[in-house]
Amino acid sequence: MAKVLMIAAPVNFRDEELFQPKEALEQCGHQVVVASHKEGTCKGVQGGTVHAQAALKDIQTENYDAVVFVGGGGSRVFFDDPEALRIAKEMDDQDKLVAAICIAPVILANAGLLRGKHATVYPDEIGSIESKGAHYTHPGVTADGRIVTADSPKSAGLFGQKLCEMLKKQ
Repeated sequence: MAKVLMIAAPVNFRDEELFQPKEALEQCGHQVVVASHKEGTCKGVQGGTVHAQAALKDIQTENYDAVVFVGGGGSRVFFDDPEALRIAKEMDDQDKLVAAICIAPVILANAGLLRGKHATVYPDEIGSIESKGAHYTHPGVTADGRIVTADSPKSAGLFGQKLCEMLKKQ
């Protein structure tokens, strides 16, 4: 099955947006690797923790089939992060699945991946993705080609299901 890279902020990632999609992906038989700015413990807004197995600077995108950027307020640290943007662009250039939830679609927009694409995002960031050429759709989950976006924690379960569905097609 697929090897999926999930990128979480070192602090204040949104717990549901990491754990629900991760569980769905693992239940579908996929291997999930969590990465952040550096290896070690990442802490969610609701107190959950996850061990980042890799630092972004060490990620070689050819070793992964998909990347998922986890949302929550902490994900702002990746909006203009050169390594996060590199990973998003390289995965897209390699025709791999690129996904983001909550405010994290801003990372994809800043990487130039949402230009001309239908996408969703947490309402506070609609203007951010539209200013980079995205066509905002609606709350929930939106897939356009190999790009999957979701808007909030309440969409995390459906987001995970959509990722499994998309990976099955690859």
